Amino acid sequence: MLVPNAKRKVERKAAKPKGGAQDSSVGQALRSVYEKAIGEDIPQEMLDLLGKLK
Repeated sequence: MLVPNAKRKVERKAAKPKGGAQDSSVGQALRSVYEKAIGEDIPQEMLDLLGKLK
């Protein structure tokens, strides 16, 4: 007899990257862009808007 809402255990295998060196270069590019973004100054207009929230 089948129970319609019964929970079943599902085994899932971890996904393995297939690109090798290509995945590594993409990761490095993303890290580089992220580092540049967090190093940028916040525009004064944004700081003014944030100040109005207080």
